[in-house]
Amino acid sequence: MGSVTFSEAAERHLDDVHRYLVFLTGDRAVAEDLAAETFEKALRSWRRFDSDRASAKTWLCTIARSTALDWFRAEERRRRREDAYAHAADAYEDARFSDGFSPALAEALVDVTAAEREVVALCVVLELDRASAARMLGISETACTTRLSRALKKLEERMTADVRA
Repeated sequence: MGSVTFSEAAERHLDDVHRYLVFLTGDRAVAEDLAAETFEKALRSWRRFDSDRASAKTWLCTIARSTALDWFRAEERRRRREDAYAHAADAYEDARFSDGFSPALAEALVDVTAAEREVVALCVVLELDRASAARMLGISETACTTRLSRALKKLEERMTADVRA
C-alpha cells in the first residue's frame, strides 16, 4: 500500500479524474456519474494500490478509463435495445409513457434523458430500492442515486418554471 491514504489521493485527484472523464465522454453529467463509480471502485480496491508501480493519479485514471469503456459498451447495448424497441413500438398506436401523470409532469419528463426517465420510473414510479434499480440498469448504486438526484432536480426546475410562467 502506498504512503498516501485513499482520502488524500481522492481529494488530490478528483478534479483530474473528472476532467479526464469529461474529455472521454464529452458530457459533464456522465463524467460525474463515472467519477463517482471510479472512486467507489478505487476505494474497494485501495489495499491493492502499489505506489511503486504507479502514481495514485495514474492508478485512478486507469480505473476511470476502464469504467468509461464499460459505460461506452453499455451505452451501445442500450442504444441497440432502444432502437429495437422504437421499431417495435411503431407497430402500435403511439402511447405516451406518461399516461396518468399531470400534463405539466408529462411535459417535464420529455425534457430529461431516457436514462434519467428510466431511473425515475424504477425508483419513483415502481418504488424499487436503489440497489435493485442499479442492478437492473447495470450501474453502481452510487451512479443510480446520482442519476436519480439529477433527474429529480431537472423535473423540479421545469415544474417550478412552468408554475412561474
